[in-house]
Amino acid sequence: MKTKNLPPRATRMIEGLRDTGYEFNTAMADVIDNSIAANASSIEIDILMDFAGDISIYIADNGCGMNEQGLDDAMTYGSLERPDPSSLGKFGLGLKTASTAFCRCLSVITRAGAGIDPIKARWDLDYISDVAKDWVLQFPEIDPYELELLEKVTGGSSGTIVVWENVDRVMKAYSDQGGPHARKALDKIVDNLREHVAMVFERFLDTNFTTAPNVVIKLNQDPVIPWDPFCKSEPETKLVAKKIQPVIIDEYGAKTTFDIKAYVIPRKEGFTSEDAWKLAKLNNDMQGFYIYRENRLIHYGDWLGMFRNEPHGTLLRIEFSFDHTLDDAFNVDIKKSRIMLTGELYNWLKEKFLPAPRRVGDDRYRKGVSSTVNKVSKGAHDGSNAGIGSREKEVQISKIEVKNPGVNEVEVTNKKGKFTIKIPVIDPVKEGELFVQPVESIDEGMLWEPCIIGEHHAVRINTKHSYYHKVYVPNLASGVTIQGMDSLLWALSEAELGTINDSTRYHLKELRYEVSKILRRLVEDLPEPEINNE
Repeated sequence: MKTKNLPPRATRMIEGLRDTGYEFNTAMADVIDNSIAANASSIEIDILMDFAGDISIYIADNGCGMNEQGLDDAMTYGSLERPDPSSLGKFGLGLKTASTAFCRCLSVITRAGAGIDPIKARWDLDYISDVAKDWVLQFPEIDPYELELLEKVTGGSSGTIVVWENVDRVMKAYSDQGGPHARKALDKIVDNLREHVAMVFERFLDTNFTTAPNVVIKLNQDPVIPWDPFCKSEPETKLVAKKIQPVIIDEYGAKTTFDIKAYVIPRKEGFTSEDAWKLAKLNNDMQGFYIYRENRLIHYGDWLGMFRNEPHGTLLRIEFSFDHTLDDAFNVDIKKSRIMLTGELYNWLKEKFLPAPRRVGDDRYRKGVSSTVNKVSKGAHDGSNAGIGSREKEVQISKIEVKNPGVNEVEVTNKKGKFTIKIPVIDPVKEGELFVQPVESIDEGMLWEPCIIGEHHAVRINTKHSYYHKVYVPNLASGVTIQGMDSLLWALSEAELGTINDSTRYHLKELRYEVSKILRRLVEDLPEPEINNE
């Protein structure tokens, strides 16, 4: 059979590989992976902007370094597979594709050990496109700054520096590229990178974490502090579920395992300090799974398509850890930024493991929300009390006489006759609140119930009912809407009192129960309201 070698065209291929969808933080983390895979204990990242606004990025480590053959291989697109399958460098593309996604000139300076001259190689995309028209790797001289940095980080021993120059995709263009606005934007990029590195490499940065090698990472001279998404040092953080789950990974029955833990972190008021609460980043984008491959975070901040990110899930974070033996089973992608679960595992997580932790997280969230709802709803019904009070006498269809307030016994007179029933008989909790009263609970979870407040016909509304939470709360600032909904519930209560008799008493209560239940189901898919906890 006739065969031909058809290597890809360098100019098209190398430009095309710039568009693999890397984000800056993900790309930088990929380069750091290589340093950790080289057994580095110290990594220094310098992101510099010169007077003209040109950016250069240096990632230097004291890892094992490379000889010329190793450097050739590292610079080859699709480099040889690493001998250690647990290595963080997995596909042999990360260094090149991650780097050239943001720069047009990638250099690597490396030294294999003390007393050995460092060597340098460079992919210059402009040289390849405009001059060489082929896969021509350059070996330029090492400049003084690079030598100085190599000595600083390695102390004269082995190590490697990755250099990004002609950086063209990290920042947008500014009219004054080296001016204050551009420098401020770069500072923000550096801050975001610091947070990302602190999260992704937490287990390597934390000296208390013994199953991953410890690494010191400095960014623009300042050490990166590890960030624990599970707030384990906070007394009110709860480990609510954990499991080491065995998995069969091939047709011969080979087994491995993954670890999964569910943490419910505190609400704002449960943190030991304001700083600790701010550090925890309690927001919609930080809930859900945190997935670690070989101790390196590769995905975070969602439910892998099982659920939507909702405010009531904010307090639940799932720690999911696996090693390289599950790479194929989880389809880890080239950027090591996501995994795809098998159907069986997906269903196990969703149906078996997560329900109980989600209930605990939801309960803690709603317990706090209830107090917040009561706070924000304070005064929201004043307009309703005034409005209904002004029309009370002309719309009443029953008369109520309190017979025994100690046992909530009243006598109702309506068009059906005169009947003795029991409904809550209460005193007003504040001036003017005589017709509509929000309360934290009503028997059997009903949304509303008739009551008597200071001898006035009134309605109590359950602020813990889902309808109040999802329909009332988002509209608390709209007086007309609240008055309209309150008037409806008051009218239903008055209608109940106006038609009740001994034979309808049970059915009217049953009707309220069923309506409350139906409303709860109807609002299930409505979004959770954003409640300001400040």
